[in-house]
Amino acid sequence: MIAVFMETLPFFALIGLGYVTARMGFFPPDATAYLTRFVFYFALSAMIFRFSATLSLSDVFDPAFMLAYLGGTMAVYVIVTIIALLRGTGPAEAAVEAQCGAIGNIGFLGIPMLAMIMGEAAVGYIIAVLTVDLVVFSSLIVIIITAVRTGHVSLRALGVIFLGVLKNPMIASLLAGLAWSLGGVPMPAPMLSFVTILGAAATPGALFAIGASLASKSAERVQVALWLSWAKLIMHPALVAVFALWVFDVPPYAAAVMIAASALPVAGNVYMLAAHYGVAPQRVSAAILLSTSLGVITVSLIIAQVLPMAGLAGQ
Repeated sequence: MIAVFMETLPFFALIGLGYVTARMGFFPPDATAYLTRFVFYFALSAMIFRFSATLSLSDVFDPAFMLAYLGGTMAVYVIVTIIALLRGTGPAEAAVEAQCGAIGNIGFLGIPMLAMIMGEAAVGYIIAVLTVDLVVFSSLIVIIITAVRTGHVSLRALGVIFLGVLKNPMIASLLAGLAWSLGGVPMPAPMLSFVTILGAAATPGALFAIGASLASKSAERVQVALWLSWAKLIMHPALVAVFALWVFDVPPYAAAVMIAASALPVAGNVYMLAAHYGVAPQRVSAAILLSTSLGVITVSLIIAQVLPMAGLAGQ
């Protein structure tokens, strides 16, 4: 546990640096927004493209793996939704809370951290998790909120949602990388150097941006935020483990990566969706702040538990 904590600590320390810098006013909100845009559209996309250009379709789209992750995550989604509805919240708010319990910070935190701790062989599995999150759950929340507000979801609206998924830079760079891999053409050295250098900015940039964005978050409605943080940090990896190990019999290394990815704190894009639709943004803000703070300990603990399963004990 201590060894893993020391490996994850620099990642959370970069988040802390971003937070302190923004709280001091040295890094204003506009700067955070532009840094996030740079990471999202350029650095992280370059990293994903470089990784996926060395993968095959079977490395990313493993049916048993994706069904196990989908099953475990959907179980969390349903449980959090039911509890929210029993508390008397509306369906749109319940959907936002479910998103907090189910969607972790895979892009900005998971890819760089887990690739370093669990090896580059983990990248294909991490990207598979990210694909399920973006295609299924990021679409699902939009569908639910649209249905609640309009009373129906048209085929045209579904088409717009699907097109939005394809335009997401992480999905676009993944598809571009897989297309390059299918072509079987080695990447020219200058191009490889370019995406490697640009992609190297993703890790520090993304982690600093996470911290800086947390500086504007508040911890209102702490009881609900603590429940959502527990659902994301503990219940999500536990249920994913059940589906991966006992329902779908996913191979140990792949299951370990899946469980570790499921243990990550609430993703920042959940707040963006909540703010965009005006549905419980303060609640999401508090869940992101608390889950990221508590994740310093819980993420390390869960990774330490799954490393022996992955054959990486003592790494």
